[in-house]
Amino acid sequence: MSVALRRAYESRGPRDGHRVLVDRLWPRGLAKADADFDDWIKSVAPSTELRRWYAHDPTRFAEFSTRYRDELATAGEDLASLRRAAKRGRLTLLTATKDLDTSHAAVLAEVITGR
Repeated sequence: MSVALRRAYESRGPRDGHRVLVDRLWPRGLAKADADFDDWIKSVAPSTELRRWYAHDPTRFAEFSTRYRDELATAGEDLASLRRAAKRGRLTLLTATKDLDTSHAAVLAEVITGR
């Protein structure tokens, strides 16, 4: 199972495989005509309340991860479809977030791969 993380603004790479935008909001400044992804699954993004609370503050990342995993427990079929996609081949999760290591996409990748 292979899951990669990239910013939504980056061009498709030769090893990206299935590219899925996992943000609830459309990436600021990205024209829809320039978007290069296969799916947009909003339901696996953190809730608006959790996203606002976190505010990408690295000191809150551990607590954010715990709360976000709790939210993902109710993601159902959309999370299952991401797991199936990762089993079929390379899955690339796309986000507008600048710091991928402390993003919801990093937590989501861990949940998908069972880490």
